[in-house]
Amino acid sequence: METSLLKQPNPARGQVPPLENGDHLGGGEFLRRYEAMPELKKAELIQGIVLMASPVRLDLHGKPDALIQGWLCTYAAFHPEAIHATNVTIRLGPDDVAQPDAVLFLDAAHGGKATPDERGYLAGAPELVVEIAASSVSRDATEKLVSYRRAGVAEYLLWRVLDGEIDWFALEDDEYRPIPVMDGLLRSGVFPGLDLPVAAALTGDLAGVLGAVRP
Repeated sequence: METSLLKQPNPARGQVPPLENGDHLGGGEFLRRYEAMPELKKAELIQGIVLMASPVRLDLHGKPDALIQGWLCTYAAFHPEAIHATNVTIRLGPDDVAQPDAVLFLDAAHGGKATPDERGYLAGAPELVVEIAASSVSRDATEKLVSYRRAGVAEYLLWRVLDGEIDWFALEDDEYRPIPVMDGLLRSGVFPGLDLPVAAALTGDLAGVLGAVRP
């Protein structure tokens, strides 16, 4: 997308225009405006379009998100080569600056592709991205899935809470293919031992989920 062809606002000298939901921007301008709004909790740039965060419900996001964070944090505690982070801004490309619910990535010494840049953002494609979505019609299941695939994110886990489904995709030949459930588990192909008991996750059984990743 050639943002230079779009009519840009002409604010007073020294004033940074605010981010607005639906703005069409490039990655650099998005971050410039984002950094000028410290009160803003979450915004993303997906395929050149600004997406602002909406209110978060306990049942549709808060509790599933907490379970996923505990699962990934536990795995990282026993695998020092794996780095877990939550809600970190990631520069995936010139038109994609995402802030997923969770990421797990390898450190550079173990072949990781994502590294912190000079401003503290993550640059490059993490090995695993996780999003908590309401349903299959959400942006996480449509536009963001495409952006993660194009950026080369090796695995994408999408929990569709209203649908009662957890999809785990692996990148093969530039396409996302679903990882099948085997013996009740979804298993990462990148992180050995990162198993997710689907039934336990869907019922909120944190002990059952954590038990699958502890040595």
